Amino acid sequence: MAGFENERQLNRSFGEQYLHVLSPVMLEIEAESNDTDYGAVSWSTREEVDEMTAHLDLRSGRRLLDIGAGAGWPGLHIGLMSGSDVTLLDFPINGLKLGLERAVKDGVNAVATVADGVRLPFGSATFDGVIHSDVLCCLSHKREVLGECRRVVRPGGRMAFTVLEVTPGLPPLDHRRGVEGGPEYVESDDPYTDLLTETGWSEVGVQDVTDEFGALAERLLMARETRRDRLVKLLGGDQVEKMLDINRVRLASVERGLLRRCMYLAEA
Repeated sequence: MAGFENERQLNRSFGEQYLHVLSPVMLEIEAESNDTDYGAVSWSTREEVDEMTAHLDLRSGRRLLDIGAGAGWPGLHIGLMSGSDVTLLDFPINGLKLGLERAVKDGVNAVATVADGVRLPFGSATFDGVIHSDVLCCLSHKREVLGECRRVVRPGGRMAFTVLEVTPGLPPLDHRRGVEGGPEYVESDDPYTDLLTETGWSEVGVQDVTDEFGALAERLLMARETRRDRLVKLLGGDQVEKMLDINRVRLASVERGLLRRCMYLAEA
């Protein structure tokens, strides 16, 4: 239960973030770091999402589930590019409202559901594809989420996700430092490739996108530091300093080889 309580606190934190993600200064930062304008809180770049889109092989009439969708990045972009229908799933209602507004603006057929990935409120074989962008490193029940994803995806359907993880094979001290430098649930008891097999997925490919993430984290830090005064006016000094500290620690952990970020592509 402690894990769930921490995750509820994390959801509340994300909910507060969505109150500000479409402010001018936040959109400027997002454009410089991610090349997006959705109010994104994940680290997926447009180039990575284009690869996800190609793997998912969706088209008009097919259904995509975006878990941890927030304000709609990247699910709505994939829906726009593929013509598929999109279901946005998350807990923070603030983010989902923004996502639905963006869907109307872009002409994407989308609905939103308030739920978590551990107990998806959908029937089996409901979707043709599923994505989650940097979600599993913020959740403790990783196997359960992947199992639920497999349940709701039709046979032959596909999944794509990105995740930050502790670099395998580190000495114990460096492993602990990697855990400390990542999100709260960055550590996984088993490799994601094993979790995919155990939950009924066939792994199609794994791409190490650590270099891309390191470059993004550096761009993000620079964009935030150059707009520090405007961020303080929006969020308050303590919140901005905490944000910058996390950004610096995460970037340092990547540069020291303690953390890596991967994109996993799988098929049901």
